[in-house]
Order: sequence, then C-alpha cells, then structure tokens
Amino acid sequence: MIQQLILNGIIAGSIYVLVALGFTIIYRTVKFFHFAHGVVFAAGAYFAYTFFILFNTNPLISFLLSVCLASLLGIAIDRFVYYPLRKNNAPNLVYLIASFGVFIFIQNLLQLIFGAQILTLRTGPIKEGHHILGAVITDIQILIIVVSFILFLLTYLFIQKSKIGNAIRAVSDDPIGARVVGIDSEKIILTAFAIGSAMAGVTGILISLETNIEPTMGLNAILKGMIASIIGGIGSIPGAILGGLFLGLAENLGIWKIQAGWKDAIAFGILIIFLLLKPSGITGIKTEKEQI
Repeated sequence: MIQQLILNGIIAGSIYVLVALGFTIIYRTVKFFHFAHGVVFAAGAYFAYTFFILFNTNPLISFLLSVCLASLLGIAIDRFVYYPLRKNNAPNLVYLIASFGVFIFIQNLLQLIFGAQILTLRTGPIKEGHHILGAVITDIQILIIVVSFILFLLTYLFIQKSKIGNAIRAVSDDPIGARVVGIDSEKIILTAFAIGSAMAGVTGILISLETNIEPTMGLNAILKGMIASIIGGIGSIPGAILGGLFLGLAENLGIWKIQAGWKDAIAFGILIIFLLLKPSGITGIKTEKEQI
C-alpha cells in the first residue's frame, strides 16, 4: 500500500513540477501570477485531441504540433493582453484580473468548440500495469515520469547555462540594469512565454493520456502548480521541482488513512501552513519601484 502511494505521489508530483516550471519561467520575467497558464495547459490537451483523434494524425506529429500551438497561444496572450498593460504601467491587480479574464474566456471557448463532455486521447485496449516493488505502474505513467525528468534537467540547464537563460535571469533580477547592458526585455519576456507555454502544452498532453480531457481541467492544474511554486520559493527553478514533488507525495501519503477526495484540502492546507510560517514566501505583488 505505502509503495503504491509513494509511486502515485511521484507521478502526481511530476505533473505538478511541469506546471510549476512553466509558470515559474514566466513569473521570473513578468513578476505577476499568470493565471491563464492553466488554460494553456488545457488547450494543449485539446490541440492533441484535434490532431490525433479528429484528424487521425501521427502521434508524434500531433504532439509536436500541439506543443507549438500551445506556445503560440501563450505568446498571443502576452502580445494582445499583457503587452498593452506593460506599456501603460498597469498595476499588478490589473494583470491578475486580465489573466483571470483570459482564463475564463479561453476555457469557455474550448467548451463552445468541443462541448462540455469528457474526451480522451486513449485508444485501444487497456493494458495491465507493471509490478515494481509491490506497486503497479502503467506505460503512460512511466512515460510521464521519464518525460518530466528530462524536462526538469533540460529546463535547469537551459536557465543556468544558456545565453537566453542568463538573459532571463538578468531581466528577473534587475530589469532596468538588463536594458542598460543591451538586453531586450520584451524579447526575453516573449521567449519566456513561448517556453513556459510549450511546457504547459506538454503537461496537458501527458495528463490527458493518463486521465480525461475537459474544459475545466486547467483550473486544478494551475492551482497545484502555483502552490508548488510558492512552497519551493516563487521564481526558483529548483524550488519548483522540489515543491512539486513534495506536494505530490504529501497529497498521496496524506490520504493513506482518509478518503481520496481530501487531496485538494491537503494541498491548500499545506499552502496555508507554509504562508503562516513564512508570510514573505509569496511575492506576487509588484512594488511601485518594480513597475517603473
């Protein structure tokens, strides 16, 4: 029993980490909570459904096209919604309201196009899982863990070692200083949205292979991703990884003696305890100095 709970925690944590990583990459550059990241996650799953199920496209091509479209969706959100707000030095509350509005609009657009019914990417018969150390894991769950680990590593190396990663860190640490040394902050923000949104698309596709697709699936994803980011230290890549894995394990081990429906309560309970112990752990509000 305990082995299965730990394995389930690692699988759930891998998904939370991917959402948190995409969210964190964007947050580092714009310094506000991009709530609409959750609907990009959902859109990635629907893009994959469109190509793979409706158009009967090759699985790999469907995956690549869906990730590209998710990335473009994130870019479009920034260009058409956030960029005009940045030009007008809008306060953080306006960004938050705009982000939530984009989330609701696209979520309802997905429901209008695809309907409210539950969809799935799974085809063919259900196969029995593999037995490992007293726990059972399916091929899809193995794929989720492997892809997640690869993306963890690539994201960390990209941010720490690449030229663009250094520019993202520079814009995050000192936007004015970055502009002084010739870094185009708008290009870096655009790049962050492209990468973060692509990761959201990947995550949406992975989770839709394991569960089902529905228009509201992005809400739970972004909430868990935000909680993982806050627990790990908002804006920190290693923190997002540790926070996501911790949250996944805590949720699944926490339901050992209680009903599975308490998972969300456990997650938000952890967040409340964290904020009570460390009130400064959430820094989503821009100061007047940061807005200049």
